[in-house]
Amino acid sequence: MTLLTSLPAADQFRLTGSGQWRSVFAVTELANASIGAVGLELARLIKALNLSPAALDVTVDQRLASLWFGYSFRPKGWELPGLWDEIAGVYETQDGWIRLHTNLPHHRQAALQVLGCAATREAVAAEVKHWQADRLESETVAAGGVAAAMRSRADWLAHPQGRAVASEPLIHWIAPAPLRLRERSEATAERPLAGLRVLDLTRVLAGPVSTRTLAGFGADVLRIDPPGWDEPGVITDISLGKRMAALNLAKGEDRLVFETLLAQADVLVHGYRPGALDGLGYDAGTRRQLAPNAVEVTLDAYGWTGPWATRRGFDSLVQMSAGIADAGRDWAGTGRPHPLPVQALDHATGYLMAAAVLSALAAAAHGEAVPTARLSLARTAELLAGMGKSSEGPDITGPEDSDWSPRLETSGWGPGRRLAAPLTLNGTAVHWELPATRCGSAAAAWPD
Repeated sequence: MTLLTSLPAADQFRLTGSGQWRSVFAVTELANASIGAVGLELARLIKALNLSPAALDVTVDQRLASLWFGYSFRPKGWELPGLWDEIAGVYETQDGWIRLHTNLPHHRQAALQVLGCAATREAVAAEVKHWQADRLESETVAAGGVAAAMRSRADWLAHPQGRAVASEPLIHWIAPAPLRLRERSEATAERPLAGLRVLDLTRVLAGPVSTRTLAGFGADVLRIDPPGWDEPGVITDISLGKRMAALNLAKGEDRLVFETLLAQADVLVHGYRPGALDGLGYDAGTRRQLAPNAVEVTLDAYGWTGPWATRRGFDSLVQMSAGIADAGRDWAGTGRPHPLPVQALDHATGYLMAAAVLSALAAAAHGEAVPTARLSLARTAELLAGMGKSSEGPDITGPEDSDWSPRLETSGWGPGRRLAAPLTLNGTAVHWELPATRCGSAAAAWPD
């Protein structure tokens, strides 16, 4: 049996709907293929588990797939909080452009510490103009912040990290180990992941997309955050279908709870940088000892080799580093960085992570040794940069009334509507049994 290593060809699944994101890059094609990969790997798992006597047809709605790469939830009668911190964004430097990511308080503090200015956008803009982009990037990172100078595609491919990422596989399978899948009598062709325990240690945005996807097919997803953690502006989008708990992994009692949860998990998904879990006392060997039969899938921002392998990063920053924002600027004819219309690196990586979980589960069902899967936003950027555009139809500018499910979802903040499902198997659409809810709102325990 072959594990997933690349995007499926367009003729491997049925495509309906029309429309495309307007971009120099093949954003809509990436949405179609990454969501299609989830459907195809799920069909393989259903077959491996003998849940359906018939072959399953996978259908992706192109318009809805594209829209799910944006925001999937629309509140009714209330407003979502803002997504970005006041000083987050792009700034002109002495010799180019840089993006500062300051949504998290310690990242904001690091940037302001390096710049030595007031915490206003005007003050930051004035100070940044005195810096060279590379120097400000490196000093911000050294201070514990996150920033990315804008590079061209040529500069990125010549950069040591760009060269390292380009040589990595899209999905890097490492350290195969024999797994014994737990019996799940609840699993059916309609809910093939029912009873599957997924321990989610991910944050914004790719990892949560992957576990949200698994929850949509019936998995019991338990996300663990540090106490007090929140992601205003996005948590209503990516907590869908999950139980949201909090544990302090530096605290003895909480560590015991976490280790019990991990030992009972079927899948572990995490987005810690290389070495970060090791620093908490949970290196690969310890995780395997605690959960010898758990599938493990993980991601980072800038790849698993090269000088930036441990660098913090987000979709918007990788777009700057990898030449995407610069190529967009040339295409759009603007003087400023021009990012993708949606955070496509995050979403595509998330769907590929979910597909990797399903691929590993199918392999384990056949009695094969299953390796850990590693993915990165930067490697997905290379995938996107090499894709050709083929989609047709009107430009997509955002959801219309007909794109929303008629069902009202009562989230942890208030009612709203969710986009209709972009993926079906033999007419059965992905759906979620739990609404989106707040961080830390559930007990750190698997459901009975």
